[in-house]
Amino acid sequence: MFNSKHLESPVQRINHPLLRDKKVTLLVKRDDLLHPTVQGNKWRKLKYNLIELKRLNRSAILTFGGPFSNHLYATAMASKLFNIPAHIIVRGPHLDMQNPTLRFAKACGVNLHAVTRLEYRQRSDNAYLQDLATQFPNTYIVPEGGSNQFALQGCKELALSLPNADYVCCAVGSGGTLAGILSGLPTSTQALGMCVLKGAEYLSQEVCRLNPNAASQQNWQLMHQFHDGGYGKFSDAQWAFCQQMKQDHALPLEPIYTGKMMFGLWQLIEQSYFPEHSTIVAIHTGGLQGLDGLRYRNLI
Repeated sequence: MFNSKHLESPVQRINHPLLRDKKVTLLVKRDDLLHPTVQGNKWRKLKYNLIELKRLNRSAILTFGGPFSNHLYATAMASKLFNIPAHIIVRGPHLDMQNPTLRFAKACGVNLHAVTRLEYRQRSDNAYLQDLATQFPNTYIVPEGGSNQFALQGCKELALSLPNADYVCCAVGSGGTLAGILSGLPTSTQALGMCVLKGAEYLSQEVCRLNPNAASQQNWQLMHQFHDGGYGKFSDAQWAFCQQMKQDHALPLEPIYTGKMMFGLWQLIEQSYFPEHSTIVAIHTGGLQGLDGLRYRNLI
């Protein structure tokens, strides 16, 4: 049921004078084209969670997200596509139903439950999760962002689908995508995780918690210098870069995740970080629905 019949997402080669000058090859894994709506790493993370939901014979799914969350959006679409009732705990305390992400979720028929920021902070607390399991019986609970052991299986599939490369780059929010990719990458490939949060040094531990083998792997690192001000923040220069990439290369980017990663990667290329004749694969993890939320808030 959940084994997508869609073709594997395509790989796009970027042609630019900078790349020719530095003698590197840049490929973009277009996981934003994996599915018309449930795209990118959010589908990769949900796939095996939905399989587990069915295996356990649970009747509904419950998860967590901020009001503009890509995970919330993808879960809502999956709920509609596969006819699985969904409950989403939304960081509130109020629901703004003019917000395009929440409006879409409501149109998919999911149940949105606004909670205070104080309550939302308990989303990983075992006692709170047990209370939710009692309140919503026979419901399968997925963590915020979808990052758990089942998510890693989907992200490993992503890694196995990549062309041979010297470097693989991805944006890092919760660490789940990178943790899963590491389980599928050859040790000869270096993985660079571009952190989109400021002060996120704890993510190294989180990657190793999700994927214990990562602790002994020498082929990955997190880069903390490209957060561009912190989560949800971005500079005029980064947004201009995103628009230029769309105009010049038909590569749509949003400035919260993939745009931030690509902008950081571009700076590394300019700085000759990569040896000549390197092949770099940048993973486009989707999340383009976030552009509507940025427009709604007059941020772009």
